[in-house]
Amino acid sequence: MRGAAVQRIKDVKALRARQFSEDQGPLAHPVRPSSYLKIDNFYTATIYEKGSEVIGMLKTLIGAEAFRKGMDLYFDRWDGHATTVEAFIACFAEASGQDLSAFFDWYEQAGTPRVDIRRTYDAAARTLKLELSQTTPPTPGQPSKKPLPIPVRLGVLDGEGRTLAFERDGQAVDETVVVLDAAKASVTLTGVDREPVLSALRGFSAPVVLTTDAAPKDRYVQLAADPDLFNRWEAGQDLARDLMLARSAGTPDEVGEERYAEAVGRALSDQAADPAFKALLLSLPSEAELALAQQPADPAAIHLARNALRGRLAVHLAEELGRLHTGLQDLGEFSPDAAGAGRRALRNMALDILSVDPHAENAERAYGHYEAAGNMTDAMGGLSALMQIGGEPFEKALADFYERWKSEPLVIDKWFALQARAPDEGALGRVLGLTAHPAFDPKNPNRLRALVGTFAAGNPVRFHDESGAGYRFLADQILSVDGYNPMTAARLLEPLGGWRRYRADLGALMRAELERIVGAEGLSKNVYELASRALAQD
Repeated sequence: MRGAAVQRIKDVKALRARQFSEDQGPLAHPVRPSSYLKIDNFYTATIYEKGSEVIGMLKTLIGAEAFRKGMDLYFDRWDGHATTVEAFIACFAEASGQDLSAFFDWYEQAGTPRVDIRRTYDAAARTLKLELSQTTPPTPGQPSKKPLPIPVRLGVLDGEGRTLAFERDGQAVDETVVVLDAAKASVTLTGVDREPVLSALRGFSAPVVLTTDAAPKDRYVQLAADPDLFNRWEAGQDLARDLMLARSAGTPDEVGEERYAEAVGRALSDQAADPAFKALLLSLPSEAELALAQQPADPAAIHLARNALRGRLAVHLAEELGRLHTGLQDLGEFSPDAAGAGRRALRNMALDILSVDPHAENAERAYGHYEAAGNMTDAMGGLSALMQIGGEPFEKALADFYERWKSEPLVIDKWFALQARAPDEGALGRVLGLTAHPAFDPKNPNRLRALVGTFAAGNPVRFHDESGAGYRFLADQILSVDGYNPMTAARLLEPLGGWRRYRADLGALMRAELERIVGAEGLSKNVYELASRALAQD
């Protein structure tokens, strides 16, 4: 179960990083697009990642037994045939005896729904009333949205983090699924004996953005004790996100940041917790994810705010992080099992946080980590830590890594990608220099994505430099690559497509590069379709 929860968290992180961004931009499209110029442009996170989430929701809605019957029916009826989404859903409707016509809207409607939950607790009546609502923002070509059937799995805790049983429809349970299939709905849970802490959207039961009226103290209860590991992790993410957004807006909550660091420290000291899960608790929301939550997004302010909270963790938890880094070192033979991978993940994450505080001891620790690495995970962990510290040790390790692995193309892709993420002020200069490296071949899609794609999508603070140089660089690369690989060129365009979400000065610079791309002579249909759609939302 713990391994499944860790994987679930990783899947949701990937979904939010790629698909939620897609849904908030001008290139948003349904799981099944209704029209296109080039189908190549729709091998996207929405098709794949959101598509899989939709199938997972179907299982939650109709139950595991009916879902199994539906899958069996689908393969019996359609195995070896070309078929449709309608035929697929019809099998589950038949197996479950449920009307799933409204569920099909998940395939035809673009955008990420927003679900909000408000709570009212009546101690005398022992009832918890939940007011749920959903909205989906307009997307290109779909200004009006229908309510979707959204399964919200939830439980209730008390103020000490203990599970509270409750009654729903006359049955005593400790968890239930509420299906929100209208714009608004109200549900009352009875038999709630104590002031409740709501644990909603457990296991990320639907691909939505959830907001509630929960106070920070409730999030701390969940972070410490929620039995649903996804929601335990999510509570920490919510707390960290709010703190970083507050600082990026110029209203830092230093007391709250210190309290957050203390809570993470307590979580790290939990001997029963899985190391892989602890590593995820230490991983803050990314700069790209924070940009989706800030309107308009200011990448420079977000970068500083995120580094400030990481720095708070590095200083407050220095002793514990150092102990973890030393104690988790693999002294025996490398083990590829989940337990070994979890220990390596936590050890590397501890080093990653420590390296935000670049004093001599941490620099020596990072270089020693790299030198002693007996596997690729640890080698990349050491390089990543040294990248944050910078200077001669980083350059020395980079050169050593290249010499060791220059005959392994996929490993060298990692080498290029890591340098593209370097957040120092010379980042673009480094990337430009690497385009002239003997190992860089723009006609190799993996190599191109590793360097150019990673810089544009994975180094927000430098890509969004207020000079606009990052945008010009990406546009130049897109136009160059379009001459011989239109599909790859189109895939590079996504970071420019969200220009409306950013500060007005940055958005104007991004828009200008999109106009330059669209106006280029001989442009492919692939690139024209995505660039023109991005501009059409002006």
